[in-house]
Amino acid sequence: MGLLGGVALMGGWPLPIVGAGILAIGAVLLLVAVWQWERTHVVVTTQKLYVVHGTLRRRAAAVRLSRLGAIELEQTLLGRLSGYGTLVAGELEIDFVPEPRRVCGLVARLGP
Repeated sequence: MGLLGGVALMGGWPLPIVGAGILAIGAVLLLVAVWQWERTHVVVTTQKLYVVHGTLRRRAAAVRLSRLGAIELEQTLLGRLSGYGTLVAGELEIDFVPEPRRVCGLVARLGP
């Protein structure tokens, strides 16, 4: 989106206005994604795996470790380079988990 907006900014009239709009939309989408990521917490206890997210409206979900089946870890190339991934544990799918291999190993050790 940023590349498209940058290219449009270099074009002739009226493309710079379109390019600025595309860049503004991209910036808003990025800000929303970072805000959601920053407000998500993963908590692992000896009995449950919790995920809590939200700012104005806090939401929490939990899965008992005894009920977990397979724990999956999904990482894109960018996720591997930046140390983040998606953890899929039972019914929970948790995006942007820092150090996902460590969290996955901890959940696997504490589970049945």
